[in-house]
Amino acid sequence: MFIAGFPAGPWGTNCYVVATQPGAECIVIDPGKDAAAGIDEMVREHNLKPVAVLLTHGHVDHTWSVAPVAGTYDATAWIHPKDRHLLTNPAAGISRDTAAMLLGTGLEFTEPDDVRDLTDGGTLEIAGLEIVVDHAPGHTEGSVAFRTPYGLQDISEVMFSGDLLFAGSIGRTDLPGGDHARMLDSLRNKVLPLADDIVVLPGHGEQTSIGRERVTNPYLLDLARSGETDRVTRGL
Repeated sequence: MFIAGFPAGPWGTNCYVVATQPGAECIVIDPGKDAAAGIDEMVREHNLKPVAVLLTHGHVDHTWSVAPVAGTYDATAWIHPKDRHLLTNPAAGISRDTAAMLLGTGLEFTEPDDVRDLTDGGTLEIAGLEIVVDHAPGHTEGSVAFRTPYGLQDISEVMFSGDLLFAGSIGRTDLPGGDHARMLDSLRNKVLPLADDIVVLPGHGEQTSIGRERVTNPYLLDLARSGETDRVTRGL
C-alpha cells in the first residue's frame, strides 16, 4: 500500500494520498488550505490518478481545497451529511474571529460537482481500497474516521482519525457543532474497542497507534478507568 502525507496551510492540517501502489488510482483525504500544490506534486511523482476526496469533517482547515482538487481530477467528494453545509458555509463551523477573517477576504466557497454522503459503518470500495467509515461526532456533528486494512509489519489497519484522536490528545469541542459528551461517547465506542496494532494518522501532528494512545492518552485513560468503575458498580 502507498500512503503519503504532508501538513498543509497555516493550520498544519495533514493531507493524505492513499493508493494500493504507485501508478494506480488513489484517494485524497482532507485537502486543506494550500494542499493542492502538494497533492499535484505527489500525483505526478508517483503517477497516481485521484478518483475520490474523502473528508473527515467539514471544518475549513480540512476542506479548503476540496472543490479545486476534486475539479482538477474529476474526483468525487465524500462527506457526512451532518457536515455538508460547511462546504458552502464554512463560517458556521468556526470561531467568530476566524469567520470574520475569512469573510473579510471576500472568498466564496462552493461544493464540488459530485458530492456523496458517508454513512456510519459503511464500506467504500474506491481505487482498489476498502475503507470503513466510523461516524464519530463530537468535534463536529458529522465527524468521521476512516479505516482501511493494511496487513503488513504487524499492522492490521490504518485509521485516518481526522480531529477525533491525536497523539496524546483529542479534538476540541468548543466550536459550533462541537459536543464534549458526544466526543467522549465516540472515543468510548469507536476508538477503545479497536485493536492496539492499528496505526493512527491524525488530522494534525504525528502518527501514533491505538495501543500507544490506550496507555498514554489522558482522555482514553480516563474513559478506561470510568469503564472499570462502572463494571464494578454493576457487580460485573
